[in-house]
Amino acid sequence: MSRALLNRALAGLGTTIFAEMSALAVETGSVNLGQGFPDTDGPAEIAQAAADAVLSGRGNQYPPGPGIPELRSAISAHQKRFYGLDLDPDTEVLVTAGATEAIAAALLALLEPGDEVIALEPYYDSYAACIAMAGATRVPVTLRPPGFRPDLDALRDAVTERTRLILLNSPHNPTGMVLTRAELIAIADLAVERDLLVVTDEVYEHLVFDGEHIPLATLPGMRERTVTISSAGKTFSFTGWKVGWVTGTPELVAAVRTAKQFLTYVSSGPFQYAIATGLTMPDSFYSGLSATLLGKRDLLATGLRAAGFEVFLPQGTYFITTDVAPLGESDGLAFCRSLPHRCGVVAVPNVVFYDDQQAGRSQVRFAFCKRDEVLVDAAVRLGRLRRAASG
Repeated sequence: MSRALLNRALAGLGTTIFAEMSALAVETGSVNLGQGFPDTDGPAEIAQAAADAVLSGRGNQYPPGPGIPELRSAISAHQKRFYGLDLDPDTEVLVTAGATEAIAAALLALLEPGDEVIALEPYYDSYAACIAMAGATRVPVTLRPPGFRPDLDALRDAVTERTRLILLNSPHNPTGMVLTRAELIAIADLAVERDLLVVTDEVYEHLVFDGEHIPLATLPGMRERTVTISSAGKTFSFTGWKVGWVTGTPELVAAVRTAKQFLTYVSSGPFQYAIATGLTMPDSFYSGLSATLLGKRDLLATGLRAAGFEVFLPQGTYFITTDVAPLGESDGLAFCRSLPHRCGVVAVPNVVFYDDQQAGRSQVRFAFCKRDEVLVDAAVRLGRLRRAASG
């Protein structure tokens, strides 16, 4: 055929960096600190609830389009319990195939071709793809080390008459930055002033070590213009189940549901019952989760510093961003492609999350949602880099 097969909007996106690096981990037998998935399962009672749902025949056929009532009620209760948000589970909650589908459905539903979307870069790779599929244009506002704080003046300057939406992610992947209340208020004021919608990706809401997670929808004027997205995978360590959700006003949720129904229609039937159980876990589960990951963060950070990396300590998520310049490296992508062969560890280059390639060229992300012994092993392997450089 003379015509290109791939839609021009998706040209250049190709295979995700996560698939490439995970395949390299398998090929080389490396410790995989690239893709963000835990190497242990979540609570046994949640897994048992999934098994019980399968064996009892609940959810084995198509669940309701918006999600099973039990899960929608549990999501509503979760938002009230942690953030004081009152949501109608029948009209203000939508269950999706993970947060990735929620983001896609929200952007496809709310954007028109030619609209502009402001996003904090580096940003998760699906953001760029979903904005492109909607025919919109992404406008990055760059976060810079060491703190990766948003430049609020640059954010304001990025708004034009074509701006439709701000896409936020806090706690932020890959940098681990957590937006402060003052920053969120400034963003909320801008959204109200310029009549903008905001889509917030809050999948790491319970993985905060420094500061606190504040949903934008709790701030004045934001309830009616915010689509809030989260998921079960990161909180409960069942990333393969792909159970996510959207919350917002009835009008916003109805718009997202219109797009979502033509993507997966429905998904994750038995797992929806299990996550409904998971969301009732006691406060001690959530505090224990963040405390455990804080220990893992510090364990890996110590090893990375000892290996010669510059480490930017994250406030949340389960990723550490580093700079490889102290190792005499300047190209993070080339570094990550060679790292498994050099010392048997896989990481992800942050440059793939940037439009401004130079801004993230030497940054590399490591995931620490692994068993302690795996992190120690990875640190020992990475130590070979410094020894090789000095020897």
